[in-house]
Amino acid sequence: MRAARVARRWRPCVADRYQLAEGARWFDGGLFFVDLLRGDLYSCRESSGGRPEQVLGLGMPLGAVAPAAVGRRRGWIVAAGVGIALTDGCGAPEWLARPGGRADRAMRMNDGACDPAGRFWAGSMEVHAARDAGSLYRTDPDGTVHEVLDRLTVPNGPAFTADGRLMYLADSARGTITRYATDPVTGALGPPEPFAEFTLAEGRPDGMTVDDHGNLWVALWGGGRVLCLGPDGRRLRTVRLPTPHVSSIAFGGGRMYVTTALHRLERPGLLDGAVLTSATAVTAPPALAFGAMRPAHAPAEP
Repeated sequence: MRAARVARRWRPCVADRYQLAEGARWFDGGLFFVDLLRGDLYSCRESSGGRPEQVLGLGMPLGAVAPAAVGRRRGWIVAAGVGIALTDGCGAPEWLARPGGRADRAMRMNDGACDPAGRFWAGSMEVHAARDAGSLYRTDPDGTVHEVLDRLTVPNGPAFTADGRLMYLADSARGTITRYATDPVTGALGPPEPFAEFTLAEGRPDGMTVDDHGNLWVALWGGGRVLCLGPDGRRLRTVRLPTPHVSSIAFGGGRMYVTTALHRLERPGLLDGAVLTSATAVTAPPALAFGAMRPAHAPAEP
């Protein structure tokens, strides 16, 4: 009965199912999300269960996007393949850096988001989640890319408070969320502060967002739930999902959206891999844009 009640609360936002839907973001009055393994970006303006609009098809793993100006056109900054690039979807990506292009390891970019100052933060990981192989990169509005943290395994998030003074970063493989004081002017990070830790039975912290009250919402991969944590780390609320692999959360238009995955499920159910939605009173700021200035010299295609 409990499982049936959980299932009734949720319905698919779009008709399709995905191996690894990720990166749910609400902006411009709609939901955007990625099919990470295929390298596609989708949007939906309604929650009627129809077909989403494909916005980008990069043909390489796509961890996260944020809106950005590309020349005079509206475009995106993307954490894709082994690097970070600008694209308007009409031509080849304009690579700002390819920090994951290593000869000794097979790497890919993972989750990412912009802070209130318009900087884009994105993590990298080894494709088989080798311990300590990942990093976190900050892309400044002038297009320069900086490695700010290393020895990560599966970085997810980050998520920022509205004033840009705190950043939350999950390492899914370790089951931890770490908080960093962040200089809103320079983007410099303070010392790491342990914020939350999860057992394997609870699930692994994946995508995150901060709501309008400063609470952190985290998707628990393998745990079939989304957890709300207060600024002091207290567990305030648990929202259960009818599928185990929940990967990211977004709020907008009076609804909560949760991406899920078919990835590594031997016997998937009808809702596994769906983008799920449910009515909610929780509100959160829309996703922030990258404040990019076009770099004078972008790295050439290999």
